[in-house]
Amino acid sequence: MTNFVLLVRQYYLFPVTYYLIKGGNMQKFVLSVLVENHAGVLSRVSGLFSRRGYNIDSLTVCETSNKGISRMTIVVRGDEHILEQIQKQLSKLIEVISIESCDSKNTCQRETALIKVKASGEKRAIIIETCDIYRAHIVDVGLESVIVEATGSEEKIDSLIRLLEPYGILEYAKTGLTAMGRGESVMK
Repeated sequence: MTNFVLLVRQYYLFPVTYYLIKGGNMQKFVLSVLVENHAGVLSRVSGLFSRRGYNIDSLTVCETSNKGISRMTIVVRGDEHILEQIQKQLSKLIEVISIESCDSKNTCQRETALIKVKASGEKRAIIIETCDIYRAHIVDVGLESVIVEATGSEEKIDSLIRLLEPYGILEYAKTGLTAMGRGESVMK
């Protein structure tokens, strides 16, 4: 009986932990959310996730062409049930205008990274060639390092980082995923 209560508590307080314990099917979901653009909205959305025990893998926010509206792209892991619960909870927030689940087939999804790499002597040419293969750009050159800007899928960015690691990555920063529906459809 005690184990059952513990699992129920974990399910309600920390659903992701519950699914990991039970071996549930954790998938990555991308949500595009239009919200009113004013102070406190980001705090309310992120607070909703933390209160429910959901982890945000990635969160990007920007103002849209309408100055009163912002677009949030939120990446979370879970199953269909967790996705449904997140969407229901988000829709209860007054500031949320609309929510779309973005599958990779119908949306263009990109991430940008800045990667500072040690680049002295003969290594510099190899790093530049590697960047060319990935269509990445050198955006800053120092005496002993370069900063690489790369845009693409998460897999592409991670692959470039793995290839640059042997040369010595000093630091990197990623923007997080952003997504937009393909074709003529517009989020409203």
